Amino acid sequence: MIRCCSQLDSHHFAKMRRLIAGCVFLLALPAISPSVHATEFAKTSANPQGNASWSDARAIELGWEVLTRKALLPSDFSQEVINDIWRSWPDEAREKVENASPEDRLRAIYHRYGLSERPELVVRNDGVATFHSAEEQDSVGPPMQYVVDENGNWTMNCLSCHGGSVYGTPTPGAPNNRYALQTLTEEVRSTKFRLGKPLGRMELGSLVIPLGTTNGTTNAVVFGMGLMHYRDSQLNLVQKTPQAFVHHDMDAPPWWHFYKRPYLYIDGFAQKGHRGLMQFTLVPENGPEFYREHENDFRNVFAFLSSLRAPKYDGPIDEDLAETGRHLFEQTCSRCHGTYGDDGGSYPNQMVSIDEIGTDPVRFEALPSEGRQKYADSWFAELGPGNSQKTLVNPDGYVAPPLDGVWASPPYFHNGSVPTLWHVLHPEERPVVWRRSEEAIDRERVGFQIELAEKTPLFQPDVLIRRSYFDTRRFGKSASGHDYPDELNEAEKRAVLEYLKTL
Repeated sequence: MIRCCSQLDSHHFAKMRRLIAGCVFLLALPAISPSVHATEFAKTSANPQGNASWSDARAIELGWEVLTRKALLPSDFSQEVINDIWRSWPDEAREKVENASPEDRLRAIYHRYGLSERPELVVRNDGVATFHSAEEQDSVGPPMQYVVDENGNWTMNCLSCHGGSVYGTPTPGAPNNRYALQTLTEEVRSTKFRLGKPLGRMELGSLVIPLGTTNGTTNAVVFGMGLMHYRDSQLNLVQKTPQAFVHHDMDAPPWWHFYKRPYLYIDGFAQKGHRGLMQFTLVPENGPEFYREHENDFRNVFAFLSSLRAPKYDGPIDEDLAETGRHLFEQTCSRCHGTYGDDGGSYPNQMVSIDEIGTDPVRFEALPSEGRQKYADSWFAELGPGNSQKTLVNPDGYVAPPLDGVWASPPYFHNGSVPTLWHVLHPEERPVVWRRSEEAIDRERVGFQIELAEKTPLFQPDVLIRRSYFDTRRFGKSASGHDYPDELNEAEKRAVLEYLKTL
């Protein structure tokens, strides 16, 4: 278990930790576009029913613009750094792109770190956001996961973790299960050293705070705790003794569940609201006035998130088997995960105690009640003078998520430890060490195509490849628990698996 600064003996590292802890960053929202005014706001109910009004559609468009074009944090690195970063790669990876065209090399850079070109938003008449992929062309467009301004400054945005692909198709709202934040940051640091450029908060912070030990997962919960630690209830910066945190990786949830969920996070402690979406911008450069000035921006981001819906399964489905699976699912799974159908179904927001669910408890234990109470007392949870959202300071477990589009969002469980739905339904068959082998879907097991290993190859020279292995024996990465499928026989499991494709 890795803990931060309170266990560092060196005065030098303690000093660095104080500097870095106030700069724990993650959701760097992007480069100011002249088409988006900071205070522009379209009122919207984000109602999934009926036709969207002009203001609904405009709010959704503005929310997308905030995420992809407005930088609300300091820049991470420049276009010069990203163009030269391949020189910091291991020999084999570097040799593959050494003689490539600048465009093909940039595509390889995107692929290495889990980045993709930004698609085009189209809002349907019913208020649902859809996207058109960028057309094939010689030049490479800006990445969905970063804002790139007119001066070539790159700033991370929320889509770094929540803008991934569905088996190779870039999809805003999909978990970015290929994002290699730790590797990217290390190679940016190496490149900046080589180019003689000053290091930024991420390159410094990652020396003390792990950003993620496996590709596709991040230490985001600790980022949030660290950011809140240095603020009072009105978000003023305060001087405090650095705090020790239990570092652990999390798998990003799909944003297409946002419109259904009344509370946020795997333990469901924070009631949903636009202010709560702002907490990852708590870098020292953003004072209390920043949050009042940009509140409308995040009302629009809220509208955008509320407009997202899960993609539909794009392969063949055995309708008769799926119907059998539906009945089994409603008998055995719907109490926690809800019901589905043309009428929209229902979502119970069911919390399951940690003792009953039996999945990895590190996330549950890592966020203390004091941390939740600090959020509850803050401006983020405030609705008005003397009126605050409901915050669950002492949840007793994890909240079962909706399963819309579950076929499209591997890996599974809150820590990303299970590669396919078949493995979710077969607890005893879950792999101990595995890695994704192909980007295409495994249609038989529904999820990642994987290869098994006895252990992570520690002598592999490319750290990116080493981080592609998921070892469920490591701290916070257990694939145990959620043993409910053992109540079903093999034929019933096949039927439920077929039904899950239809959600």
